Amino acid sequence: MTAPTPAFSWRTAAVAIYGPSALFSIGEGSVLPMIPHVAENLGATIAAAGFIAALETVGELAGSIPSGWLLQRMSERTAMILAAGATLLGSALAYFAPNPVVLGIGILLIGIAAVVFLLARQAFMTVYVPLPYRARALSTLGGAYRLGISVGPFVIAGLIGLGAGPDAAFIVQAVAAVCIVVLLLVVKDPERSFGAVDALEAAEREELARPEGMLATLRRNGRVLATVGTASAILSALRASRQVILPLWAVAIALPAEQSAVVIGAAALIDFALFYTGGWVMDRFGRMWVVMPVTIGLALGHVALAITGALPAPLVWFSVVAAVLALANGLGSGVLMTLSADLAEPENPAPFLAIWRLLNTAGGAAAPLLISAVTALVSLPVAAVAIGVLGAGGAWLYAVYLPRYDPRRRQLAGAGGADDALETPPIDSPTAEGGPA
Repeated sequence: MTAPTPAFSWRTAAVAIYGPSALFSIGEGSVLPMIPHVAENLGATIAAAGFIAALETVGELAGSIPSGWLLQRMSERTAMILAAGATLLGSALAYFAPNPVVLGIGILLIGIAAVVFLLARQAFMTVYVPLPYRARALSTLGGAYRLGISVGPFVIAGLIGLGAGPDAAFIVQAVAAVCIVVLLLVVKDPERSFGAVDALEAAEREELARPEGMLATLRRNGRVLATVGTASAILSALRASRQVILPLWAVAIALPAEQSAVVIGAAALIDFALFYTGGWVMDRFGRMWVVMPVTIGLALGHVALAITGALPAPLVWFSVVAAVLALANGLGSGVLMTLSADLAEPENPAPFLAIWRLLNTAGGAAAPLLISAVTALVSLPVAAVAIGVLGAGGAWLYAVYLPRYDPRRRQLAGAGGADDALETPPIDSPTAEGGPA
């Protein structure tokens, strides 16, 4: 027998987790489009401006492993406050930067702070959100991020319309960081608000969550990271590719900039609208019911983009493919966070989440490089097909290996014995998670 599932308060999550996440992503959404413009105003060349913009991703890569170490030594709430403070410092450096070098240092620090903040909120939800609510909770977290990323550009556009310069984006980010710190200090500590563990369980958790090395975590989880982790890195690459290849394709088919912006903006709305749907499906039927359609849909969308290039009415086909990619991506809101939460060690998830985040960030960073290299050597349609083939490989890895890792079976094996665990349907079967028989 297992203990009854503790209640999950959406209201508490909204104040303690989703609110700070939306604020943080509004700051990011304001800054990311403006970095090249600020760099150019400081005298950077186009190539240098692109490099400075890429330092945000470099910061996320560099901060992935140290953030896992940090989260082992402090609470998630403290880590989020620290990340907001580092964001404030990075924004100040960037705003007052006298040259591109100082601007780059500020952007690098912002990237490091972003990964600490992301891992802190994800680690908190991994520990405290009950399994039956996990996918919906993490998908909503992804939705909060997407909402902020969508709102941020409009905020800075409005400020520029009022006469501010592009560097005002760093003011927006700094204000968001201050609001996060105030919110986290004012609201009740979420670890107590959720009430997911009693005093005895908390003591046991403290005993089990002693800091350990990343190498030990890597050794214990090497197989799942090499298989499901690789598939997730490929899915991250598909998502990053979508953001790069659509604007490039619009240029290749000579689509006017305003039409391209309208199509991509409409696709972003489709993407955001589906954030809760994927979480509901994952909680109801299992993870495979989302991760496979998302991976296959993004892969086929890239291949379709290459095929439709020679067809008449390019705007129509571009819009159709953009919508297909948005549907696939929107359905998968929070799916990678959910998988990492499932696969992480429940008592001490931070080291695994940090390694997982590093894999995903590397996959997302590699996609634009792959597109650039294949386009330079052959053509953009071939690059689209190459990404699609890579996605097919990711779908195969998921199909073969993901069903072998069942968090509910692992949970029952520890609590109720191996016999009960063996009778439990896998999380990715239709009868799991309360789904239909």
